[in-house]
Amino acid sequence: MKKIYETVLKAQKAGIEAVSGGVRGIDVDTAARSLIEEAGYGDCFGHGFGHSLGLEVHESLKASQLSEDILPVGAVISAEPGIYIPGHYGVRIEDVLFITENGSENITKLPKELLVI
Repeated sequence: MKKIYETVLKAQKAGIEAVSGGVRGIDVDTAARSLIEEAGYGDCFGHGFGHSLGLEVHESLKASQLSEDILPVGAVISAEPGIYIPGHYGVRIEDVLFITENGSENITKLPKELLVI
């Protein structure tokens, strides 16, 4: 479980680093997805890296392998890669990003340290 959490966290950080105004959503997803695939969990990441947020929870701007969207400056998107092991457990780390010309601002202010109880 720790390895999966660490893999998802690395993937999320890679995706976040790829976010910037004018970047393609598929490229952001690929930045995160490639780390998950390299760790051997590619088949366990079934959704995309993220989607825009606004009046609706899931809006049409997407950062996924199916996306042709260009991420515009000023948009707000989720950053939510995950690994799900069927019949066992899953890990998803989700933050919210405000897209800027030079990257993004993570407006989720929660710690990333794994808490094991």
